Amino acid sequence: MDTGRGRPPTAQQFVLGELRRAITTGRLRPGAPIRQDALAEELGVSRVPLREALKTLQGEGLVSYRAHRGYFVEELSLDDLREVYRIRELLEAEAVRQAVAHLTDDDLDVLEKAQREVERASAAADVLDMAAANRTFHMTLYECARMPRLTRMIASLWDATDAYRSIYYGDDHNRRRVIDEHRAALDALRARDPDRAIDILDVHRAHAVTTLESLMPH
Repeated sequence: MDTGRGRPPTAQQFVLGELRRAITTGRLRPGAPIRQDALAEELGVSRVPLREALKTLQGEGLVSYRAHRGYFVEELSLDDLREVYRIRELLEAEAVRQAVAHLTDDDLDVLEKAQREVERASAAADVLDMAAANRTFHMTLYECARMPRLTRMIASLWDATDAYRSIYYGDDHNRRRVIDEHRAALDALRARDPDRAIDILDVHRAHAVTTLESLMPH
């Protein structure tokens, strides 16, 4: 893990950020054990902040604890994956509809900037940066709905599938498709056409599900 990024205020926040990064980039894969002694030594921290960070991730559904075996990166079943994406479909459609009703030209400029970051990371094949920029793009849109509880619910669903994002972005064809779909969604948003934007984002989401389904054990 890259520990050269300036530490957040507390050791626990530092460890939490590094664990999230390892999961998002695929360094810690779904089902992988989290070896606490080795991680604590690598990150230069005691076991205490590491345990606290793991408890936080457990509460978010990113890791699980197994008696006498320790912590593991959470694995989703196909049914879990489909359920998460189905709930996202329902909530994000409402968020887009409400967002379009409030969208300003400044909001569209921020979305365009986020999209340029997605494209820059894609060109560099930087999975971590692309995952972060992609999330910024989507969450910026959903925040325009001005429904903070809804946005938080959507964010928690995204958290549940972080470990799978790197699998999807690791493929060049998928990265190019994400860019094309984002561009089409931006066109619909500029036209203030919520139905078209929702349709495009539904297809965008379905492509990810179909790809991940093919990679997961049945």
